[in-house]
Amino acid sequence: MNVGVCRLRLRLAENLSLKGKRQVIKSIIALVKNKFNVSIAEVEDQDLWQLATLGISFISNDSKYTDEVFSRIIDFISSGRFEVEIINREVEIIPF
Repeated sequence: MNVGVCRLRLRLAENLSLKGKRQVIKSIIALVKNKFNVSIAEVEDQDLWQLATLGISFISNDSKYTDEVFSRIIDFISSGRFEVEIINREVEIIPF
């Protein structure tokens, strides 16, 4: 079994309020959760209106598949559908 953990730091350059940030982040979380069947939450920067940090976790039997899922999630978020820029990403796959 492999546990994959991904941390994404996002910049919301066009955002001007915490309310606007919440709308974007909630949308990203809901779509990623439904499309990829992963656990995802905003884990840092809740009070900053132009930055957000998302934590994503996924469990599978194959580490290559786990890495592929994270790659697809990162591509999905950065595809331009959302007005966000990924400024940092960390992925760790832990054999358990």
